[in-house]
Amino acid sequence: MKKLRHYDCASGCPVEATLDLIDGKWKGVILYHLEDGPIRFNELRRRLNHITQRMLTRQLRELEDSGLILRTVYPQVPPKVEYALSDDGRSLAPVIAALHDWGRGWLTRRPQAQAAE
Repeated sequence: MKKLRHYDCASGCPVEATLDLIDGKWKGVILYHLEDGPIRFNELRRRLNHITQRMLTRQLRELEDSGLILRTVYPQVPPKVEYALSDDGRSLAPVIAALHDWGRGWLTRRPQAQAAE
């Protein structure tokens, strides 16, 4: 479980805190996929086809501990578990969308930049 950090709030502190919450390869992508609504574990795993079950579980737990996602367990057999954005997670939607848009532009420019070298 990730401990909540204490930040020395200099001018870049809010950026540091935000990046700390969504750090790593998968958290931002998980948040992106949850924007459309609740998703079950195996559906998330299918969408993130290169993530291991262990890593997905770890990232989901950290996002839940940070208060960015909610985990709902339905009392049935077999157990049904869904993940959804919390209010704080939904408030990150514009940030994730901006990262998506910037990344799309960078990926389209990247081959042209490599060809020019």
